Amino acid sequence: MNATKPKSSKTNLTVTHVLAELLERLERSVEPVGPEQYRSVVLHLVNEFGDVEPGPDLRALLDAHPAAAELYENINYQYAGLCRSALDASLTAERQAKQAISHAMSQGRNQSTIQPKEDPKNGKS
Repeated sequence: MNATKPKSSKTNLTVTHVLAELLERLERSVEPVGPEQYRSVVLHLVNEFGDVEPGPDLRALLDAHPAAAELYENINYQYAGLCRSALDASLTAERQAKQAISHAMSQGRNQSTIQPKEDPKNGKS
C-alpha cells in the first residue's frame, strides 16, 4: 500500500528567516562568494518557500529581505507574475519615459521645420 502523506504548510518561519538573512549577507558581501555556497543557500530557501504558509508573517519577512522577496517572486511568477514588484513606481517611470520621448521628438520636429530668419541688414541669417 502506497500511502501518501499530505503536505503540510509551515507557519514557523525561523529557518526561512535565517536563510533569508544569509542570502541578504551573501548579496551584499564585498568579499567574493563561492557559487556553490550561494546556490546552496538559494536552493535551501526555495525548499523552505515551498513549505511555508502564505500570510502576514511571510509578507513581513519578504518586505525585510529584498533578495528573498525577489527569489520568492521568481518562484511564483507562473501564478502571480511580478506580484511583489512596485507596480505603481514602474508605471510612473514608464509614463515619464513616454512623455520625455514625445517631448524630445516634438522638439526635434520643431527645430527641423523652423527656418532661420534673414537678417534685414545683410539679407543672410
